[in-house]
Amino acid sequence: MGAKKIGVLTGGGDCPGLNAVIRGIVRKGVQEYGYRFVGFRDGWRGPLEGDTVQLDIPAVRGILPRGGTILGSSRTNPLKVENGIRRIKENLAKYEVDSLIAIGGEDTLGVAARLTDEYGIDVVGVPKTIDNDLSATDYTFGFDTAVGIATEAIDRLHTTAESHMRVLVVEVMGRHAGWIALHSGLAGGANVILIPEQRFDLDQVCAWVTSRFKASYAPIVVVAEGAMPKDGEMVLKDGTQDSFGHVRLSGVGEWLAKEIEGRTGKEARTTVLGHVQRGGTPSAFDRWLATRFGLHAIEAVRDGDFGKMVALQGTDIVRVPIADATSKLKTVDPKLYAEVGVFFG
Repeated sequence: MGAKKIGVLTGGGDCPGLNAVIRGIVRKGVQEYGYRFVGFRDGWRGPLEGDTVQLDIPAVRGILPRGGTILGSSRTNPLKVENGIRRIKENLAKYEVDSLIAIGGEDTLGVAARLTDEYGIDVVGVPKTIDNDLSATDYTFGFDTAVGIATEAIDRLHTTAESHMRVLVVEVMGRHAGWIALHSGLAGGANVILIPEQRFDLDQVCAWVTSRFKASYAPIVVVAEGAMPKDGEMVLKDGTQDSFGHVRLSGVGEWLAKEIEGRTGKEARTTVLGHVQRGGTPSAFDRWLATRFGLHAIEAVRDGDFGKMVALQGTDIVRVPIADATSKLKTVDPKLYAEVGVFFG
C-alpha cells in the first residue's frame, strides 16, 4: 500500500486558523514522515459520501493567512445517518486511509471519540472553536481572532453611542459560554457584560445604564447570545435544531435593548456581530496556535496515539483523551466574572 495515508477533515462552524492547522499537518507529514494525505470535504459528510480533495504541499501553499477552510465544513452527524459508520469504514478502505485527523469543536470531536472508542477507527483530534469552551485546553484557535473582532466593534460603537447619547447593546457569539463576551467586553471598556454562566437581573442592568448616563457617558452593554435573565428563558430566533440537537441562538440583544429602552426611557440600539466574528484572516496568535496544533497532531498519528486530542496547557502542547475535552463545557468561573464587576455601571 506504500506510505501511510492520512485523512483530514474540518467540521462544525468555520473559524480563523483552520487552514493553518491543515498546512502544519501536511507540511510536517510529507516532509518529515513521507505520509500521503486526502482531504475529506465538509466535515463528516466527506467520509460518509466519499467526497475528497487532493491534499499535498502545493494544495496548502499560501493558505496560512486565509480564513475559513479549504476543505469546507458542515454540521453533519454520521451517528444519526443510517449505516453511517459502515459507510465511513467503506470509504476509508476505498481511499486506503489508515487514520483520520478531525479538526473541530465539541460535536465533531464527540463523534471522533466514539469512532475511536466504539468502532475501532483511528482518529486524532484538534480543538477548534471561537467559543473557547472545550475542556482540557487553555485556548482553542479562532477565539483570539473573534475577541479581536468583537473588541474593535465595541471600540467603534463607543463613539457613535457618545454622539447620540444612546445605549448600544452588542450581542456576541459563544453559545453557552461567556468567554468572548467577557474578554471583548473587558478589552473594549463595556459598562455591562452579560454571560450565560450567570443569569442577569434586568433591574440591575437598567440601574447600571442609568448610572452611566448620570456620569454623562453613553453605556455599552455586551451580551453573550446564550445569556438569560433571572426571570425568564433563553431568547431564541427559532426553535429549529441541527443534527447535534443544538438550537440556533441569537435574539437576546434585540430583546434586551427593547427592555432597557422601555424601563429607562433612553434610546437603545442593538448590534449583532454574528458571523463576522468567525470570518476573515486569523490573528497572529491563532496562526501560531493552529500551526503548532497541526504539527503535534501529525506527531500523534506517527506515534499511533489515537483517541487523543492535542491541547494547549500553559505554553506546552500536550495530548489528552478526546473524551476529556468533550465530556463537559469549559465555562467562565464565577470568580473571574466577579473580577470585572468593578467596571459595571
